[in-house]
Amino acid sequence: MARLPAQFRDLLGGVVVRVEDFAAEDVLAEFGIEDPFELTGLYSGRPVGQQEQMAPGELMPIIHLYRRPLLDEWVETGVSLEALITHVIVHEVGHHFGLSDDDMHAIEDDAE
Repeated sequence: MARLPAQFRDLLGGVVVRVEDFAAEDVLAEFGIEDPFELTGLYSGRPVGQQEQMAPGELMPIIHLYRRPLLDEWVETGVSLEALITHVIVHEVGHHFGLSDDDMHAIEDDAE
């Protein structure tokens, strides 16, 4: 997070980063994921432009990092753990800014 450009970090002030072993069963079910090792990260909460619409008691945005799937992917792929975690954080930060998975894949494709 500290390596993100300052203009992005400034907009992440209210975002919580939580590291858990795996996603909760209800989260996996919501996304139709049977193998808990398939989900390495998740953004939950409203994107930046929709936060003024938050209902009383609604939780602040959270970036979830799932430790065991990240470690397994690191071992299986040989990609450095730092690069893998950076990729997942950047992806989840993209959701914080309202980007869809398709938007982010297009950006990644253009960058390559």
